[in-house]
Amino acid sequence: MSSGDASFTSLPSDQRASVSAAPTATRPAPRAGASRTKSPTSRRPNAAANGHERTPDYAALIARMRDEACERYKPQVRGAAPIRVMARMVQELERTCIERGFPAEAIAAGIVNRTIGDVDLRHVSLRDDGPAFVTLADDMGLALPGEVIADSAATGDTYRWIHERMLDFERQLLARRFDLRMYDVSGIGNPLLREMLSAYALQHWGYTVPPECIHLSLGALDGLDKFFRGFATARRQAGEQEMAIVFPAPSFNVPEWQAQSLGLRLHRLYTQPEDSFKVTPEMLRAALDDAPDIRAFYLTVSNNPTAFAYTPAELRALFDTLTEANRGVLIVADLAYIGTGDPDEDRARMAEFNRPGVFERTVFVNSFSKTHTLTGDRCGWVGFGDPALAAQVGAGWTNSTASLPAEWQLRYMAYIELFNQRPALEERIRALYRHRRERLIKQLHALDAQHHVFAHVNLDDGGTVYNWSQLCPGEDVFTFFSKTGIAGVPGSGFGYSDDFLRLSVGCIPIPEV
Repeated sequence: MSSGDASFTSLPSDQRASVSAAPTATRPAPRAGASRTKSPTSRRPNAAANGHERTPDYAALIARMRDEACERYKPQVRGAAPIRVMARMVQELERTCIERGFPAEAIAAGIVNRTIGDVDLRHVSLRDDGPAFVTLADDMGLALPGEVIADSAATGDTYRWIHERMLDFERQLLARRFDLRMYDVSGIGNPLLREMLSAYALQHWGYTVPPECIHLSLGALDGLDKFFRGFATARRQAGEQEMAIVFPAPSFNVPEWQAQSLGLRLHRLYTQPEDSFKVTPEMLRAALDDAPDIRAFYLTVSNNPTAFAYTPAELRALFDTLTEANRGVLIVADLAYIGTGDPDEDRARMAEFNRPGVFERTVFVNSFSKTHTLTGDRCGWVGFGDPALAAQVGAGWTNSTASLPAEWQLRYMAYIELFNQRPALEERIRALYRHRRERLIKQLHALDAQHHVFAHVNLDDGGTVYNWSQLCPGEDVFTFFSKTGIAGVPGSGFGYSDDFLRLSVGCIPIPEV
């Protein structure tokens, strides 16, 4: 018997029988995060059963299943992947409810998955997101022709346009004697796409990363892994064996695993709430003084999980600290969320990298996954301010990919042309994120008034797809899920304390409160 079956058999026998029958007629489901208190109508007779059977109280059943799931999964969350533990718990619960025939509305109200930051335009809601965003999947070329999203059938016009542009781009590459179907000896991607990305960076940031200093990657994480791999190899070939990378906390933990797997030491800096969870010059200076083996500083300019972003002045102060130290420490700038906030503010942040002594030491790690809702397409690239460094770390690419996928590169080029031709798409995506962030903050305040779970609900700096808030003493991610039905990720998933949790706004709509 599965763990889900064990939850089912613990219910009273009359409710087990009712759930097995899986009636479809039920009262309207409460909103996400609503109280589990039974309403007066939750036990009214089921007319289809001649008055002898009652409609199951799905909200109460799901609440009990949440509690039991928390008991099973809580011991596992101390492992290496709290994000995946929480995501698996929610997926198991949703699957069990579906298998038992629970109404979709009841499942959506009682199990709200805000663990993973992926953005799903197929589940944009006409009611909760608004008509301005319903056609985004179609306009981005993600929806299939005729696919129904929010009761509207996709035209498929952009879907077809993307495939036509892919054909044209392959012809252009063949005319330049570059065949995507053959080995790419350097493994860094075709020259036309790298030229397009160089032009894209100039358009959005105002300065040039030359095409020869751009290596393609399957998303930002793949780019980080390839860079760390090539960097460690190059330094060891130069005779260095002990190398450390500064990783702030809270911070996304996958790059930390990547660095550790390559034998690089993590030098963690614990940031503070009063500094909006940002590294200060004093912290960085002390780290450089204490650890002569530090060779790089991993910097998320707009942060996952906190949703706070460095101001231009804050970046300038950090960069001054690095240049004054005269140690040649690299800046590994994770820019996965640059583009989710105000464009002028993001451009001002990026301008701080364009100065002598900073640009040359910067590794720009980019992705369209969150900025353009293209998580599954894995469109990433790594730019280098120093051409010599770009060449030195090339082993990270050639040792892991003899060639980058042909169809992927063609689709990537089509996307860039799409964004260049239709810049309003990027603004609509940012507007969707802004709308959901504002709604989530309102919802969290409403939940706190009902359940008293938050010590502090954080605002944000207008970027990323997350909220990072502090729970009251005695609360954690499991008690929060048990009380509200909303699943997030504990602070330990980001190298921080578990009185904080991260919630994603990108995955599903957020109801009005």
